[in-house]
Amino acid sequence: MKVVVGSRGSKLALSQTSWVIDKLKEKNPEVEFQLKVIKTKGDRVQNLPLDKIGGKGIFVKEIEEELLKGKIDIAVHSMKDMPWQLPLGLCFSYIPKREDFRDVIVLKKGLNSLEDLPKGARIGTGSKRRKYQLLQYREDLNIVPIRGNIDTRIKKIEEEDLHGVILAAAGIKRLDLLKSLKNKVCYINEDIMLPAPSQGILAIEVRKEDRAVDEILKPIKDEETTIQAIAERAFLEAIDGSCHVPVGALCTLSKDNIKLKGLYGEEEGKFLIRNSIEGKKSEARDIGIKLAKAIKEEMKNYER
Repeated sequence: MKVVVGSRGSKLALSQTSWVIDKLKEKNPEVEFQLKVIKTKGDRVQNLPLDKIGGKGIFVKEIEEELLKGKIDIAVHSMKDMPWQLPLGLCFSYIPKREDFRDVIVLKKGLNSLEDLPKGARIGTGSKRRKYQLLQYREDLNIVPIRGNIDTRIKKIEEEDLHGVILAAAGIKRLDLLKSLKNKVCYINEDIMLPAPSQGILAIEVRKEDRAVDEILKPIKDEETTIQAIAERAFLEAIDGSCHVPVGALCTLSKDNIKLKGLYGEEEGKFLIRNSIEGKKSEARDIGIKLAKAIKEEMKNYER
């Protein structure tokens, strides 16, 4: 049996997809896996902010089209890039173990922490979620819009005279950059910066009717990550989140219970609302929806 796996062509996407293929080969030695690189709109258009070129779906649409046409059998994405609604005929398969959910700031040489940043320091990020949470913590900072892959964004520290850039810890770790960056990486506490819903989680997409391929993916399922993805994506769906507004979520587990933290803000950062809710892990989706409703209720106080 031959299975074609579709991926974006960035270093990070290829690293993630190779990791998935290696795990699948371990569990399915009789299956031949072939990688197919597909260029997306998000890869082609690098000079505009995400909310100006179509939002979350810009990193997945072309890959999903290949999946629907049968040109690939599996699509590997970053879950945080996935719109809450999938195209008809497609679904998520089993979800592997989550990488680090945190955001990090890669700092200019000589700086060691957020507290080390001088007044008015220039910090690069293209994310409204990161921008407005950081400004809430340090309103004196100057946020500079940047885009590009991880290497490109790190280079902008020197090229654009930045004091640092904010990235996902998962990407840094998957590309094995911690050694080369040494002590330049500063992890940002979730109380300061709540991650994007499902940050650090991989989404593996398949055709709904393709049970044989789905069965191949079953051995890599991680139960805890699956529950986190269900709760965080339910929150994203119910809050109607997009890249036009700051949205964050993080689900943590303790035995049979979960705690879900959520963040939602106005498009230009005029307000940020944080809230949390606890419950049973068996009710993960309902908890995500309840938290979204609670935050929407709070929003009414700001919209008057």
